[in-house]
Amino acid sequence: MKRGGNGDMGRFVVKLELANFRDRVLADEGRLAADRVRTVTWDGVVDSGASHLVLPKKIAMKLGVPVVGKTRVRYADQRKALRDVVESVEVQLLGRRGTFKAVVEPRRKDVLVGAIVLEDLDLLVDCRAQKLRPRDPRFIIAELE
Repeated sequence: MKRGGNGDMGRFVVKLELANFRDRVLADEGRLAADRVRTVTWDGVVDSGASHLVLPKKIAMKLGVPVVGKTRVRYADQRKALRDVVESVEVQLLGRRGTFKAVVEPRRKDVLVGAIVLEDLDLLVDCRAQKLRPRDPRFIIAELE
């Protein structure tokens, strides 16, 4: 699905599940009820030109993920800003799961899924079909030298 009809071939929307990974660990250890793990299902904009995972502030707050620092961001129009970085964000997408740091954007409405997430989950961007697909549907391939 194209976002806003702007014709950006490397940008489209996917549904993803986000969770607080620290909650997930506590639930796995039996120290937190599974239904208490903070999760959200949200629209994610896949942007093959972006590097990081970016969360709206309200999603970061809902997940309760900890702020671990700040980062300088540069926007496409060359503006710069200082933003919080959170950790322990679990992303589940197309049956694959990984844990990431994320930049927090105060006014953002959707999640931005950048190259770091796509690489880690071994997902390929199909620009013509405007969708993601796993390189190998059976498992993630780790390329080593």
